[in-house]
Amino acid sequence: MLQFFSETRFKLQEQEIHQDWLFACADKFNREISDLNYIFCSDNYLLKINQQHLNHNYYTDIISFDYSDEHSVSGDIFISVDRVADNAFEYNEFFDVELARVMAHGLLHLVGFKDKTEEEANEMRLMENECLALLYAFD
Repeated sequence: MLQFFSETRFKLQEQEIHQDWLFACADKFNREISDLNYIFCSDNYLLKINQQHLNHNYYTDIISFDYSDEHSVSGDIFISVDRVADNAFEYNEFFDVELARVMAHGLLHLVGFKDKTEEEANEMRLMENECLALLYAFD
């Protein structure tokens, strides 16, 4: 099951397309989505989660809680729509494209990709781009 929730006024448009896309992304890595929740929230909402659960005192665009096993993808992905909007502006990108990139980023963490080192971050960016290409196939 794949669900979208919002702790703000934001509502993800074209949810069916995004569901199909995210299932296709997981399938690309031979994984199935079993129980995945995307929770769209504000900077302050995500900051509190960052402080309480990770002992970090800074804003971030995404936090993923991974409950996956080797075959299925399961977890909660919190996304700050405020941070996504700021990043889209900073990188001169459309909001929807930046949001999709962050959504893919969270899923990629749950299938096992990391981004702590420069090499891992480069691979993550390549995989994000591959996932974005899949999304454009659904549009």
